[in-house]
Amino acid sequence: MWTAVMAQQLALVLDVPETPGDQDSLELSPYEESEVHDSFHQLIQEQSRWVAEEGLELQQVAGDLGAPASGHQTLLEPEGGPVYSTATLSILASMPSRTIGRSRGAIISKYYNHTVRLRRRHSGSRPILGPVVCSARPSLRLYDLELDPADLEEEEKWSLLVKELQGLPVAQRDHMLRGMPLSLQEKRVLREKSRTPRGKQRGRQGHGGVFCCSQLRYTCVLALHSLGLVLLTCLHALRPWRYALKQIGGQFGSSVLSYFLFLKTLLAFNMLLLLPLVAFLVAVQAAFTPEAHPAPTCTGLELLTGGGCFTHTVMYYGYYSNTTLNTPCGPLQCGPRAGSLPYSMPLAYLFTVGAAFFITCITLVYSMSHSFGESYRVGSTKGIHAITVFCSWDYKVTQNWASRLQRDNICTQLKELLAEWRLCKGSQSTCGRLRRAAVLALVWLLSLAAVLGCAVAVLTFSELRIQSPVVADQEAGLLVLPLVICLLNLGAPYLFRGLATLERHDSPVLEVYVAIGRNLVLKTAILGVLCYHWLGRRVATLQGRCWEDFVGQELYRFMVMDFIFALLDSLFGELVWRLISERRLRGKPEFDIARNVLDLIYGQTLTWLGVLFSPLLPAVQILRLLILFQVKKASLMANCQAPRRPWLASHMSTVFLTLLCFPSFLGAAVFLCYAVWQVKPSDTCGPFRSLDTMYEAGTVWVRHLEQVGPGGSWLSWLHRYLVENTFFLFLASALLLAVIYLNIQVVKGQRKVICLLKEQIRNEGEDKIFLINRLHSVYERKERRRAGRSAETATPALLTDAGDK
Repeated sequence: MWTAVMAQQLALVLDVPETPGDQDSLELSPYEESEVHDSFHQLIQEQSRWVAEEGLELQQVAGDLGAPASGHQTLLEPEGGPVYSTATLSILASMPSRTIGRSRGAIISKYYNHTVRLRRRHSGSRPILGPVVCSARPSLRLYDLELDPADLEEEEKWSLLVKELQGLPVAQRDHMLRGMPLSLQEKRVLREKSRTPRGKQRGRQGHGGVFCCSQLRYTCVLALHSLGLVLLTCLHALRPWRYALKQIGGQFGSSVLSYFLFLKTLLAFNMLLLLPLVAFLVAVQAAFTPEAHPAPTCTGLELLTGGGCFTHTVMYYGYYSNTTLNTPCGPLQCGPRAGSLPYSMPLAYLFTVGAAFFITCITLVYSMSHSFGESYRVGSTKGIHAITVFCSWDYKVTQNWASRLQRDNICTQLKELLAEWRLCKGSQSTCGRLRRAAVLALVWLLSLAAVLGCAVAVLTFSELRIQSPVVADQEAGLLVLPLVICLLNLGAPYLFRGLATLERHDSPVLEVYVAIGRNLVLKTAILGVLCYHWLGRRVATLQGRCWEDFVGQELYRFMVMDFIFALLDSLFGELVWRLISERRLRGKPEFDIARNVLDLIYGQTLTWLGVLFSPLLPAVQILRLLILFQVKKASLMANCQAPRRPWLASHMSTVFLTLLCFPSFLGAAVFLCYAVWQVKPSDTCGPFRSLDTMYEAGTVWVRHLEQVGPGGSWLSWLHRYLVENTFFLFLASALLLAVIYLNIQVVKGQRKVICLLKEQIRNEGEDKIFLINRLHSVYERKERRRAGRSAETATPALLTDAGDK
C-alpha cells in the first residue's frame, strides 16, 4: 500500500539555477518577480489539490478493505511496522525527499528550464516555436499558469523541451540528452524529434554561414574523437591483461586478483625506471663507444651467467667510460664525432641513477598514499551489499561471454562481502584465545629458527665460494650460489605453509598476512647476507679487478635463476600439487598469494640493487614480468581453484605497496647509498675509476666549474651548502617527517569528523521518526475528539426521535 501511494506522487518543481555563473549570464525574465511568486503559489495549490485527491483515493481503498470510512483511518503494513493514517501518509508522500526525481513531468520541466538557459547563453535568440501559442515563454507560466492546470498535459511540456533542444548546438544537445534521467527509448525519441529538418538547415544556411561552420567543426571533432577511441582500443588490445584481469577477478575473487594487479604495478615501475637510464646512459654510451676489447665467443651459457660476451657491453658498469663526451675543440682538431656541448659520463651516470631512484620513490609513495586513501577511507564498506546487488550490473554489456563474466564477478564479490560480514559476527572464548596464542608463539619460533638456519647456510656457502674461486673457463660454477639460494626460497615457504596448518586461523586474511610476514623475514635475511657478501667481502677479494661487473653479473644470475625456478614451480610444482590434492583432498589447491607476492618483491629488490652496476637490469625485469604474467595465469586456470573461504582483499594492494616501499625500496636505497658514499670504485673500469668514491664525481665537476669562470660560482655554492652539508639533509628529512605526521593527523581528524557526521545523520533520522510518531498521535487525538463530538451530537437526536415515537 505504501509503495503504491509513493509511486503515484507527483513532484513540486521549482526553477532553481544550476550554478551562480549560469544565473549571472541569463537575461532578465519577461515577467515580474511578483508574478513568478504567484506562479509558485499556484503550483503549490495544485500540489495540495493532488494530495487531497490521493487522500480520497486512500480513503476509498481503506473502505474497500472493510475499515470505517474516515479521512484519517490507519493502514496496516504487511511486515508489522508502524501504522499511520491516510493524512500522515499523504504528508509524508509530499515531502521533498520523497518526490524529487520520481515525476517524469518534473524531469522534463527541469531540463526544459536548463535548455532555455543554455540556448540563451549560446545563441541569444529564441527558437522557432511553430504551433505553440504566442504567450508561451521560457517561464513557469509556460506550462502550468496560462491555462487551467487540470487541462495541461505532459505532451505540451515534451514539445516545448523538444523545441528548446533544437535551439542548442548539436554537441551540447547530445551532452544534455545523456545526462537526463530518462529511459533509453525516451532519449531516442527526444534525439529524433530534436534533430533539425534539412529544409530548416538550408534556411539557416541561407541566413549565414554560422551553422555551416558549426556543423563542420562538430564533424571534425567527432572524427578526431572516433580516431582517438580507435587508437585507445588498439592500445588496450596490446596489453596482456586486457581480458585476463576480469576473468581472474570473476573466477577467483579479489584476493587472487590483487597478485596480478601488483605484478602490473611492478611492470609500470620498471618502465618508469628504465626510460631515463636508456635515454641518458645506454643510448649515449652506445653512440660513443669506448675502446674495443677482445670479445670472447658466445657459447649460450651467457644467458644464464651474464658473463662471456655480455661483459664488455652496455649491460654492465665497466663498459662506460670516464671521459667527457663531445668535448669542445677547434675546427681543425675535431673528429667526426665531436660536437659542441660537453657530456660528462661520470656525472651523467651518477645523476641519472639518482634521478631515476628519486622518480621511482616519488611514484611509489604517491601510489601507496593513493591506495591507502582508496582502501582505508571511512565507511568504504558500509552499505556495500546493497550497492553490489543493485548497482553493479553494467547495462552496456551486450555479448554473452561478457555478461557471464560480469555475473561471475558480482557473485564472487557477494560471497566475499558475506564472508567478511560473518567473520565480524564471530567470537571466541578466553581459553580458545590463550590456546591459539600458544600455538602461534610455537609456530613463530619454529619459523624464525628456519629463517636463521637459511641465513647461516647462505653465509657459510658464500664464504666457501670466496675461498674456492671459480676458474675462468668454468663459468657454470658461478650458478651454484644462486641455485642454493633459489632452493631455499622455494622450500622454506612450503615449510611455512605446513606449519600454518597447525594455527587454523578463522580469518583467511590473517592467514595470508602471517604467511607474508614469515616469507618477508626469510627474503630480508637472505638479501641482507648477500649485501654483506657483495660489498663487505667481494670488494676486498677482487682488488685489481672490476668488482662492479661481478656484482652486476651476480645480480643478473640471481634474477635469471629465480625466474627459472618460478617457471618450473608454476608448470610442474603446482601441477604435481594439484594431482596430489585431487587424490587426497578431493579438490584443487588454492593459489598461494603470500609466496608468489614475496617472490615478486624479491625480484624487484634484486632489480633495484643492481641498477647501479647493470643499467639494463630493469629491461630484464620487464621481460621477466611479462612472461611470468602469462605463465601464472595459465597455471592458475589449470591447477588452482577459488578460495574455499572467500574473503575480501580490500587492503591487499596497500599492504603490497607498503612492503615494496619500506623493506624493499628503502633497503635497496641504503645499499646503493653506501656503495656511492663509502666504497672505493675499481681502478680498471667504469666511469669512476680514478676517484676515491662515486660521490666525488660531483665534487670534481663543481671544482671544474669554479676554474672555468665566475659564471658557475652559484652552482658550486649550491653544491657546497645543499649537497655536502649534512644539516640540509637532516632538515629535509625532518620536514618530510613533519609533513607525513601532519598528513596522518589530518587523516585522523577527517575520520573523526566523518564519524561525527554519520552519528549526526543517524540522530536526524531518529528525530524524523520521532516527529512522524508525534504527528500520527496528534491525528489520532483529533480523530478521537471528532468521533466523540459526533457521538454527543447523535445521542440527543436519537433521544428526541425515541420521545416522538
